[in-house]
Amino acid sequence: MSPKLLPLISQIGTRHGSRSFRTCELKCANQCDHPEPNTSGNEHIQSVLQSAFSRRGMLKVGAASVAAAGVGVLASNLPAAADFSAAANGDKGNGEFPGFGGGHGQLTHGVVPPNRKDDIVIPAGYAQSVIIAWGDPVETGAPRFDVNRQTPEAQAKQFGYNNDYTMVVPLRDDRKALLVCNHEYTDENLMFPTGKYDAKTIARIGLAGHGMSVVQIDRVGRTGQWRRDGHGGRYNRRITATTKFDVTGPAAADARVGKVAYGTFGNCAGGVTPWGTILSGEENFNGYFDVSGTVPAQYQASFKRYGVPTTATKSARQWSLVDERFDLTKVPTEAFRTGWIVEVDPYDPKSTPKKRTMLGRMKHEGATVTITADGRIAAYLGDDERGEYIYKFVSTGRYDEKNRKANFALLDEGTLYVAKFTGDGTADGLFDGTGQWIPLTTDKKSFIDGMSVADVLIDVRTAADKVGATRMDRPEDIERNPVNGRIYAALTNNSNRGGTFAVDEANPLAKSHTRPSLGAPLVEQSGNRNGYILELSEEGDDAAKTGFFWTLFLICGDPAAQETYFGGFDKSKVSPISCPDNVAFDGSGNLWISTDGNVLGSNDGIFTVPVAGPKRGQVKQFLSVPFAAEACGPLVSEDDLTAFVAVQHPGETDDATFEKPSSTWPHTHTFPRPAISCVWRKDGGRVGS
Repeated sequence: MSPKLLPLISQIGTRHGSRSFRTCELKCANQCDHPEPNTSGNEHIQSVLQSAFSRRGMLKVGAASVAAAGVGVLASNLPAAADFSAAANGDKGNGEFPGFGGGHGQLTHGVVPPNRKDDIVIPAGYAQSVIIAWGDPVETGAPRFDVNRQTPEAQAKQFGYNNDYTMVVPLRDDRKALLVCNHEYTDENLMFPTGKYDAKTIARIGLAGHGMSVVQIDRVGRTGQWRRDGHGGRYNRRITATTKFDVTGPAAADARVGKVAYGTFGNCAGGVTPWGTILSGEENFNGYFDVSGTVPAQYQASFKRYGVPTTATKSARQWSLVDERFDLTKVPTEAFRTGWIVEVDPYDPKSTPKKRTMLGRMKHEGATVTITADGRIAAYLGDDERGEYIYKFVSTGRYDEKNRKANFALLDEGTLYVAKFTGDGTADGLFDGTGQWIPLTTDKKSFIDGMSVADVLIDVRTAADKVGATRMDRPEDIERNPVNGRIYAALTNNSNRGGTFAVDEANPLAKSHTRPSLGAPLVEQSGNRNGYILELSEEGDDAAKTGFFWTLFLICGDPAAQETYFGGFDKSKVSPISCPDNVAFDGSGNLWISTDGNVLGSNDGIFTVPVAGPKRGQVKQFLSVPFAAEACGPLVSEDDLTAFVAVQHPGETDDATFEKPSSTWPHTHTFPRPAISCVWRKDGGRVGS
């Protein structure tokens, strides 16, 4: 008889791609199986241009059809070792974070084939090692990790669970740096022996297992390998679901929010500012609240728009057992204190982190920052749910590279925009068009009738509904390429595309192909299940402009499927890729993509693709993560010598228990431990090239 699960998962269900029901329930309250909160009826782009769409058809996207499935493994041809480039930017930053080199080489790494191995699989000529894993000490006084003697106090000083967004910022010595990451959610069924702890202890440990970590790391010699500083480090810090936050920006003056909040949780992706602080996005906050009775009538419409419960219910974690603010009957306004972008200063462990309300309240995937032509700050934001929107913030003030502290309030004053896409309406065989950033509010003036500035920021989804913004397929990471100035947005998937959602030029897929298992035949299914990458060009490559041109760069999936498109590159020479989640760039501006929820039968991974030149669109798998894990990151170091990958929820299948795990990665124990690894070239050269 299998051991009884901890009292956390209510049922065992079907998979969503490679995700188990358990992952979906714990990570996002299984939002894909619920009606989408967006009932605005806003048009998708091509709804007014259906006749033009029907003339072009998906088979005219511009890529040659491929008869045979699969992709051959490309030979690796590594160049000679490159000269070492120091990355000493100083403790307080100099405006060059995270830093990029200048066009070193092309992508020549070997291709990792699709697989289901319970390990990180990397190309020949590379090595990898774990830097830090769940339970490892972070703060001074943290006890040695012991799953049989875990306490909330110990977890609050140890590395948290399910590491997601990862950033490395430099210290004064180029051999030392700070690794900062999010801890998105916990899975207590895999964390502890069944029946070991009571429900309240489990809840308290869960609260401490969320949040963020700041950890000092050291370079190994002059290589691309990094390891956790064995002496701790004076910058080391844990932020949990109970840490005090200052709330800043216009919504802080509103009684629903206030100027103080406690804790951060559901943190997904993030970003780094030019002044060296870390931005983290609070995403699926709706799944953390219980309702013991009812919620006030004046909040119900807002709650429903965000998927927050309004009737009696118990969440998977039941944190209200130990903290009444997670019971919305008792503290209904607590739901308004999350869903923000938080800012943490990794160089000051005693500083109070901030929740920046000017960037709007949504299910933030993250926030990535760039500098406009006139020196202001622009941040790109994705609201990760079916049918939600893409946003941009532009500051009023200008960045001062000589005065770090002068930049600390830049994210509190400016203009928040939402994107509206328009197809070009021509039968040119392309999916492209123009777009406009529509202003919603400044810090002083709302542009939405009947909504104050605070109303717009607290209920930004409703404000975007009112201006007719374009609904999208789960907008996730959105980042600007520092080499070509273009913006790349990962639209992970939408299984309802073609059902409740219209087909249009920016959201084109009415059907896509999946595989039930590795090597099985392709199966046609409704909806955009494999996702795609949008490429945007703003006017004059200036992030302050409100007009842009867009095109579909990648339509992901198996190269053998008709609907896939790889920037016009030969589909017989690319890797299958499914469900792009996060993006990053190396020093040459090549795009690195991590995936989450692969529906092609294989493990998730990290992929590379040139965005320019004759190999534009040649997707190649760089690594795969262990069984049932999500690939988080990716991150390429400033000197291009290291690729970092955060392995989240290894072995999280519906039938897994602590006693009978589906994965034991990183193979230090008999149970899985989410962890962050680094990958480097054995010959000391730049990763990928």
